[in-house]
Amino acid sequence: MSTQPDRLILPALAPLYRSGHDLVETLLRVVAGVFFMIHGVPKIIDPFGSAGMVEMLGFYPGAFWSLMLAITEFFGGILLAIGLFTRPAALAATFVLLVTVYFHWVTIGEGYAGAEKSLLWAAMTLFFVFRGGNVHSVDARLKKTF
Repeated sequence: MSTQPDRLILPALAPLYRSGHDLVETLLRVVAGVFFMIHGVPKIIDPFGSAGMVEMLGFYPGAFWSLMLAITEFFGGILLAIGLFTRPAALAATFVLLVTVYFHWVTIGEGYAGAEKSLLWAAMTLFFVFRGGNVHSVDARLKKTF
C-alpha cells in the first residue's frame, strides 16, 4: 500500500503513516513473540505434559513432540520478540498454530469459533515468515536475514 499523499483520503496523514510503519510492525512482532512465549511458559515448566494431547493428534512419540512444542512456544516466542532468527521462529510458530487450528476445528469439533484465534495468530506469524524482523531486530543489527 502506498502512503503517497495523492493516494490517501487524508493526505496530511502521510508523514504519520511513513514514520510509524517500522515501529508498528516491530510492535506487532514483539507482541506476537511475547504472547507466544507466555503461552509456552506452562509447557516449558512441564515439557512432557502435552504428550497425551500431541499423540491424540497423531504425533508420536508424544514425549518428543511435547518437548518440541514447549521449546517452540517458549524459546520461539522469545526469538520472535527480539527478532533473532525471525523467519525460522515465525515458521515454527505458524506450524504450531496451524496444528492448533486443526485441533480446535476438526479434532474437537469447535469449527471456526474454536479455531478463530489460532487462525489470526497464524496469519500474524506467517507475515513474519515472509517479512522478517525489520530494522528494529537483532537480525538487522547482525546484518543477517534468514
